[in-house]
Amino acid sequence: MASTKHERRPVLACEIAADRVLAARASDRGRMVETSAARELAPGTVVPDLTEANLRDGAALRQAIESALGSVGPKSRDVIAILPDTAVRVVLLDFQTLPAKPEEAEAVVRFRLKKSLPFDLDEARISYHAQTGKGTQVVAAVVLKTVLEEYESAFRNAGYNPGVVMPSMLAALGAADAERPTLVVKVDARTIGIAILDQDHLLLIRTLENTRGVTITGEQLAEEVYPSVVFFQDTYNLNIERVYVSGLADVGAATGALKAQTGAAVEELVTASQIGSTTGTVPRWRMAGVVGSLIS
Repeated sequence: MASTKHERRPVLACEIAADRVLAARASDRGRMVETSAARELAPGTVVPDLTEANLRDGAALRQAIESALGSVGPKSRDVIAILPDTAVRVVLLDFQTLPAKPEEAEAVVRFRLKKSLPFDLDEARISYHAQTGKGTQVVAAVVLKTVLEEYESAFRNAGYNPGVVMPSMLAALGAADAERPTLVVKVDARTIGIAILDQDHLLLIRTLENTRGVTITGEQLAEEVYPSVVFFQDTYNLNIERVYVSGLADVGAATGALKAQTGAAVEELVTASQIGSTTGTVPRWRMAGVVGSLIS
């Protein structure tokens, strides 16, 4: 789903969610987002799903992509396309070792994934990254070809080339400093994304249904996060030392409950230093996906 390492990373990113399209452009040095724009989508335009058709109004989505990306600048037609988390399955797999040859390694990863997915892997696209340490842990992102083609076609019909494609939560992690045990919580209108990292290695990732949307309270959010924190602590014998939150207009409302649960300081995932002064009217708390994808 991603470009090769030798290709220059796009300076544009565009995230598609159930309720909006959000676009951003990185600065020339690539360490800051200098401008952004959002376009709201009518309910039902995009219905994120792992196995069913996602785009119910392709023309409306194309127009939103064209408008949002067009407003952040025509520097490039190459774009990082960020998809809803519920359209992509992300799986962590543990191996002793992986074959050195890429085609053999992918075959091994595919074999392990067969038991984890509700569709035929022959009909899917896979991208994976191997984390090495004590053994090898693979972070694999899997999407049905038909679902991926829907989103890619929407970008191409708008005049853009989706050279890099990633799910929203993995994109957002690019904004996190995760050298020590770190919990990242990302809230959107339909899901809660939870990730735990240590020494920049992803150790846990989950996508939960969010029936309360962005109005979820701090106590409710902490309740949803709690099982993942306990699982991490029991599995790795480590304590969370930092918590990042995105997707809430008032992070302070969740600070007390999350700190009480983890004992760690709670911060906004996207910081003022990661965005310029001309990013437009898009609130910082909505920008984790595009910011993380552009500055990582």
